Amino acid sequence: QLQASGGGLVQAGGSLRLSCAASGRTFSTHDMGWFRQAPGKEREFVAAISWSGSDTDYADSVKGRFTVSRDNAKNTVDLQMASLKPEDTAVYYCAAGGPRLYRSNWYDGDKYAYWGQGTQVTVSS
Repeated sequence: QLQASGGGLVQAGGSLRLSCAASGRTFSTHDMGWFRQAPGKEREFVAAISWSGSDTDYADSVKGRFTVSRDNAKNTVDLQMASLKPEDTAVYYCAAGGPRLYRSNWYDGDKYAYWGQGTQVTVSS
């Protein structure tokens, strides 16, 4: 129901735009999040956006470099990534919030009910 795309190989300092498209149902009333998981590491929160798009939050490690946005008419959520670093290399996942997801726990992946399959981002030095 959630399909992430846009990943690829980019040099350090470059940019990528990830997109998450929903199908089969609308997520326009769900807060949405982006997470990532690097090899051998735990999944970590990257960014989240409220259902209306009026509120966003970011992990400290990406603040100022990444921008999350959404288009509810198209049922999509995007993650614009700039000034990429090798440490940004990971599989990126989009997720839609469940009934227990609130602004205060956006960082908690366990509160998301729907997950996309992930898209690989590799940043070379």
